[in-house]
Amino acid sequence: MPRKFIRSIMPSHAKIRDSRSLKMFGKLLHDANLWHLNRRSASGAFAAGLFCAFIPVPFQMFLAAAAAIIFRVNLPLSVSLVWVSNPITMPPLFYLCYQVGAWMIGEAPQPFAFELSWEWLFDSIATIGPAFLLGCFVLGLIASSIGYVVIRVLWRVSVVREWQGRKFKFRKKR
Repeated sequence: MPRKFIRSIMPSHAKIRDSRSLKMFGKLLHDANLWHLNRRSASGAFAAGLFCAFIPVPFQMFLAAAAAIIFRVNLPLSVSLVWVSNPITMPPLFYLCYQVGAWMIGEAPQPFAFELSWEWLFDSIATIGPAFLLGCFVLGLIASSIGYVVIRVLWRVSVVREWQGRKFKFRKKR
């Protein structure tokens, strides 16, 4: 069940390999382990993709691809999971990161109003930056750990059910 579902939502091998943004990885994209879909590669891809989704930079897909290549996990799944933090989910997600970071540092969350200027950006980085980055790191670790464990468990449950179904069919034929 997980394999069929994941394959149905994953982009194709050729689409990922021919992506302009991933061309810089060159021959590394031809590693067969990056395209296999098994319990290890899927759970590792969930961990890498979810962790990279919490990194507050504009090139999260590149980081997820690099992590997939380094850890030799499923590349398309890892790259597509960074879209957990998309333009719609990013404001509440990053606000939660800031709240968690402020709580961990022990400082009171500071109110702020968004302003599209370099001055506001540099002032915000100085005041809320440490708490925000700590929260992103901690929530990224939590999300990637949960994703890793959940996929491992779901995959194992699916395999056990398939084996039980086969055993039942075999006994029924006798």
